[in-house]
Amino acid sequence: MIARLRQLCRRLGASAPAASASQARPESLAERRARLGREGEEAAARLLADKGFAILARNWRQAGLELDIVCRDGGTLVFVEVKSRRGDGLARPEDAMTPRKRRTLVRAARAWLAATEDWSSPCRFDVVTVTACGPNSLHLEHIPHAFALDDAGAAVDRGHAPWQPW
Repeated sequence: MIARLRQLCRRLGASAPAASASQARPESLAERRARLGREGEEAAARLLADKGFAILARNWRQAGLELDIVCRDGGTLVFVEVKSRRGDGLARPEDAMTPRKRRTLVRAARAWLAATEDWSSPCRFDVVTVTACGPNSLHLEHIPHAFALDDAGAAVDRGHAPWQPW
């Protein structure tokens, strides 16, 4: 019906009526996931700032690598991975921290340290899990020291220059 009305309006040179809100396209699964990810990262940054962390960068990218949040906790440089999931899902957010993901985070941390020339700072890897409990409710959990470098797997040094500290 709307399509016919638009065709008629085009023939008459008038503008077509706008689609009503009830006819708006529903949000796709990919769009819902992206929105939850953005909301989760925003909430995680607020949580860390409230705990006294100094946020240095968010969504830092270089050469296909990404760090969700880079911050300082006192004198320690903290690389934070944010994992967001819906509460009705089967997997918990922390389940996504596979050995492969940990290796990628280590490579991204190396890239950050090389770009900022901040090799002397002690570093650690934290995870903030975000679970959507309802339409406007998020449950956050901060996991300091989420994994050690040894947990990233044996392949962590493959293909990297020997001057890197890890």
